[in-house]
Formats: sequence, C-alpha cells, structure tokens
Amino acid sequence: MAAMEKILSKAEIEALLNAVFEGRIEPEKELSKAEGAVANYDLVNSDAHKGFVPNLDIIYDSFIRYNRVNLSNRLRKSVEIKKIGARSYKFDDFLQTLPSPVCMGIFKIEPLKGAALISFDSTLVLSLVDSLLGGTGSAKVPIANRMFTSIEVRLMEKIVGDALQDLEKAWAPLYATHMSLLRMEMNPRLVNIVPPEYQIVTMTLKIQIDDVSGNMMFAVPFMTIDPIRDKLKTGMQFDLMAIDPQWSFRLSSEIMEAPMEATVEMGNASITLRELLDLAPGDTIMLDKASSSEMVVKIEGVPKYFGIPGIKHGNKAIQISKICSNRGQ
Repeated sequence: MAAMEKILSKAEIEALLNAVFEGRIEPEKELSKAEGAVANYDLVNSDAHKGFVPNLDIIYDSFIRYNRVNLSNRLRKSVEIKKIGARSYKFDDFLQTLPSPVCMGIFKIEPLKGAALISFDSTLVLSLVDSLLGGTGSAKVPIANRMFTSIEVRLMEKIVGDALQDLEKAWAPLYATHMSLLRMEMNPRLVNIVPPEYQIVTMTLKIQIDDVSGNMMFAVPFMTIDPIRDKLKTGMQFDLMAIDPQWSFRLSSEIMEAPMEATVEMGNASITLRELLDLAPGDTIMLDKASSSEMVVKIEGVPKYFGIPGIKHGNKAIQISKICSNRGQ
C-alpha cells in the first residue's frame, strides 16, 4: 500500500506563511533544497547572526544630548558631538582598525551578557586631559606616539565614567541597565570581549573641543543586544521618551506663565427685545441671584469654581468657596 502524503494542518500552514512574510524562509532556496541541491550556510557571517540592529542610533542620539552637556560642564568648554556612523565588524577586524595609541574602557551592560568597549583616539585623549588640567585643550600628539601615562589614564577613567552614566540614562527608556567599568586598556591585543570571529556593532562619534576634534567609538557585541532586538524595533516609543531632560521643565514653565481669562457670572435675567432697545443709562436689570450667593467662576469660558463676591483692598473680588463638579462641561 502506498504511503499517504503528509498534509499540513491549518496551524502549520499559517506558521509557514508567517515565516515567508517575515523573511525567515525564502521559497526559492527551499525549492532548490527540495530538488536535491545543497546550500552552504555560514554560521558566523550569516545575516541572522550579523543582523541589522534597528533604531540603535536613537539610543546614541539620546546619549549625545546627555554627554554634550556633562562633558561641557566638566571641561568648562563648549563641546560638540556628532555621529559619524555605525558599522558591523568581526571583532578581530575591528581591532585592526583601532589607531595606536588608543585609550579603551571595557564595560558591562548588566543584565545583558558579555562586555562592550568604548575607545578614544590619542588626539582626543590629550585634548581632554589638557582641558581637565586647566589647559587650552590644544595639546598635540607627540611624533613618537607615546603610550599614555598612568595619570592620563586615570583622568580618562573619569571621562569614561561620565560617558557610561549618560549611556545608562540613554538606554533607560528602552531597557533598564547598569553600566559598570571593568578596566582601562591601551593595547588592543589585550582586549578580548568576544571571540575574534564574533560580530560587533560600532558607533563612531566625533567630539569637537574648540579647534581640536577626535573620535570616540562604542563597540557592542551583537550577541549582547540580540535578546532585545524586538524592543529596538519599537524604537518610536522610546524615541519620544528619550528627550532632553530639561525640555519638559521648560515647557511646563512656559505653560504656567500663559495668560488666561477669568470671569465671574453674577447672575442671569430674561428680557424682551423691546426692553433691550429701550434700555438707557441708569436703568437697572434685576438678576436671578442675590449678591451674597455663590457665583460661578469661569476660566476661558469653562466653569471651574464657585465663589462668594466681596471687596479686597478697595477692589471687587471673589473668594473661591468650592470646585465646580462639572468642570468638563
């Protein structure tokens, strides 16, 4: 008896269609496999491993806003920070791109796995150190490209500490993290945050201090941020949250100073059109409320309070007695 052909269930068909729409399965490749062809699959360099990290630049936009202010305050100089761009490397290839000498800080992004790296080129390091010590910040790199002294590394440790605090705040709307510095390093060959063939995602920032500029670079292993890629895809939500921390304060301060019209409704009366036309100076219109009864206080035409009329310092005034219960009307 011939074997029966396997029929997919409705749930299996829906799962297959979703996989095709999301790009996890390519029909052409699957057909070639069904025909007996063998497709090579590179576990290290596959798109699934390298991946595209959506909206990661939004985090660095937020970091720039925080760090520009903090670095300017620490150096007492005007500092500008701009993004140069993001790239993906094998870790070994990335180390080959680092200049010599270079100042690096290795840090953890807890509770995510692995370690990340922040690096500064020598021009930027010497400018930052000179500014921290009260100089002009225009220190030049020696011809011999000497290694940094322990004092210079110690001062840079403070800069790195500030940067990690700002990066932690930039991550906060998306994912609560704690950035902790593990150690400072100058020799790229001694850095081993991931195996050489693993992919990392970098972001290079240009820092301008007066007339001197240099590069600061972040390098984060893809394996570290892969668990939160789904949250990164919803970047618009945390982009709206990752605003200048002073913006909401300034906005609320301006709103508090906005002028508003307050009116007091003394009472009502009904008259005919003939009576209206016959009114003359000195005539009196009787209202439906006594002068001592509660009156409605309207803000921009909306009833908000009740109050008792009176005199204050020779001026007509009203004392708020209670809040109007139908404020939404």
